Amino acid sequence: IGGGAMEAAVIREAVEAIAQGAPRMVHYALRDPEGGDLGICGGEADVYIDVVASSPTLVVVGAGHVAMPVAEIGHLTGFRVVVLDDRPELTSQERFPHAAERIAGDIVQELDALSITPATYIVIVTRGHLHDKTVLAQALRTEAGYIGMIGSRKKRAAIYRALLDEGFTQADLDRVYSPIGLSIGAETPEEIAVSIVGEMIAVRAGHKLG
Repeated sequence: IGGGAMEAAVIREAVEAIAQGAPRMVHYALRDPEGGDLGICGGEADVYIDVVASSPTLVVVGAGHVAMPVAEIGHLTGFRVVVLDDRPELTSQERFPHAAERIAGDIVQELDALSITPATYIVIVTRGHLHDKTVLAQALRTEAGYIGMIGSRKKRAAIYRALLDEGFTQADLDRVYSPIGLSIGAETPEEIAVSIVGEMIAVRAGHKLG
């Protein structure tokens, strides 16, 4: 493109295109800078700006029996998978062979250390009510595009009440997909994983749910 005003304009357009996740064609005239054109060399220029999206990241918080098929199916459907648990014996390569990262440590601290963007999908499948509440609170402080939490409606209600008491808003809670997954009558861990990843795929594709 060359330097100068046109390059600066294209960079601005590219940043906006990335933010919107959509390509665009932009047109520039190069004849009359005093009249608002970008150059004096004459003619016109069309610049096509493409947006090449990286794979969305699936952060599976919890490494139990549901997490394993969620990670596997997530990998098969185009997600970059990160598994996080505080039990090192569960975050092994044998259990999660296709995970890009397997992190063992304090769940909240490790989640806070991750780079989480609107292209991040957080699936909360920890081993207990208290862990889920703590992780959900941390997840709500991020820009994650999808936050899902496993559990019954009774469990969800109790966690939501506690989070509201801690200062979270209803708008915050409305970001959460819980009970997680599409309603397909899933019972086994593998079936539950299909329902969870199916919901994530729908969100990724921009389909409205519920």
